[in-house]
Amino acid sequence: MQRAIQAIGSHGSLLKSAVLRHISAPKPAMLPAVYSRSMSVSSAQIEESGFETATVADILKSKGKSADGSWLWCTTDDSVYDAVKSMTQHNVGALVVVKPGQDKSIAGIVTERDYLRKIIVQGRSSKSTKVGDIMTEENKLITVKPDTRVLQAMQLMTEKRIRHIPVIDGTGMVGMVSIGDIVRAVVSEHREELNRLNAYIQGGY
Repeated sequence: MQRAIQAIGSHGSLLKSAVLRHISAPKPAMLPAVYSRSMSVSSAQIEESGFETATVADILKSKGKSADGSWLWCTTDDSVYDAVKSMTQHNVGALVVVKPGQDKSIAGIVTERDYLRKIIVQGRSSKSTKVGDIMTEENKLITVKPDTRVLQAMQLMTEKRIRHIPVIDGTGMVGMVSIGDIVRAVVSEHREELNRLNAYIQGGY
């Protein structure tokens, strides 16, 4: 997964640059089709409308409040067994942990990795161990803001080797995104941008 993310980040701009160079130096047979529309749309304008502008807020909007674990949580007093069961039922890899009776007071985050490393490997009981005993505490969390660029979030998650990251604004927790969400967003933006570039080359603009 890490190699795939790095490849998207490193090769995406190269691919786009190559196509843009192709646009800026069209073949003779393409001159009428391309330059007849060059007054309205330039290669620079196309480049500026790419995935670099997408933010974490865009990902949260596409997920919705009830999708992919954006708003799933458990409490510090819940058993690890119940937390993992909830992850399995909702097909997510992490839950936000809150303090009992304080739904908006974030205590930390618990992930599948915590379960594997701190329960399975250590031979502990998931039913008798509380989530608060294995979670990553709030003061150690790595977070992003809604206006954080998607590519910045991807770089941060890659460098820190984390798969889930809470999204925090001035009022508190607003959601959570996974590395899968990030990769899907980048791939989607790449696809849309390539479609725009292809349409430009073919004279679609």
